[in-house]
Amino acid sequence: MKNRYDFILLFDAQDANPNGDPDAGNLPRLDAESGQGLVTDVCLKRKVRNFIQTAHPDQRIYFTEGAVHNQQHAEAYKALDLGDAKKGKAAERDKAKAWMCQNFYDIRTFGAVMSTEVNCGQVRGPVQLSFARSIDPIVSSEHAITRTSVTNEKDIEKGRTMGRKFTIPYGLYRAHGFVNPYLAEQTGFSDDDLELFFTAVENAFQFDQSAARPAGSMAVRSLLVFKHDNQLGKAPSHALFDLVRVQRTDESKAARAFSDYTVSVDEAAVPEGVTLIRRI
Repeated sequence: MKNRYDFILLFDAQDANPNGDPDAGNLPRLDAESGQGLVTDVCLKRKVRNFIQTAHPDQRIYFTEGAVHNQQHAEAYKALDLGDAKKGKAAERDKAKAWMCQNFYDIRTFGAVMSTEVNCGQVRGPVQLSFARSIDPIVSSEHAITRTSVTNEKDIEKGRTMGRKFTIPYGLYRAHGFVNPYLAEQTGFSDDDLELFFTAVENAFQFDQSAARPAGSMAVRSLLVFKHDNQLGKAPSHALFDLVRVQRTDESKAARAFSDYTVSVDEAAVPEGVTLIRRI
């Protein structure tokens, strides 16, 4: 990979729970001081992994539901005939780590800690994402729901049971990302892998529908990519991110759609050697 990349992702949620907090009864995550909504980087990476696993089954994913990582690590030792997987020395671990990067898309993209009982070392991934933060404070709505069935026969006399569901009326979220070409060389992350990553980001919510996120309730609205003409880069990330402003068009009413915002880019201030690519 010969280029450094910085990118900005804008996505919104309407009548959905974009990222429930298990420590708060699955309420939408938020910044307790500002009231802005949050979506974790782990959540966003999960969307990317799920899309690739669904749309590109030829690409293996390391972090999948029910995966046993030591068994995956042992695959590397067996494939390379490195001997006892639990007694591998530094040279064997390095070979196993390279094999894991080659065979698992999300390891060579995001990295992984594989220094467990079957040690394949640690990988620092070239692609990193920030938390997504809503442009404005969010309001969490609580909805009572009923269930007419029961789990156990002994509870049949109880009849209907009550539950709770949480959504936000609307929120526009902004996340930042970075692609480190030097780390890409170490993990084998290629330009083709990068294109697949951006495609996965663009379609992050297409196969993610659920009761908490109904079809159409979450959508990627913009993906702005700053491509540097070398590996080191022509400007610091924050300077490029500051060129993109997202503002409400009418502060007197609550935002309920993406059209309630304007997204502007100071393209004249984009440094020489940096190309702005509007993927969405």
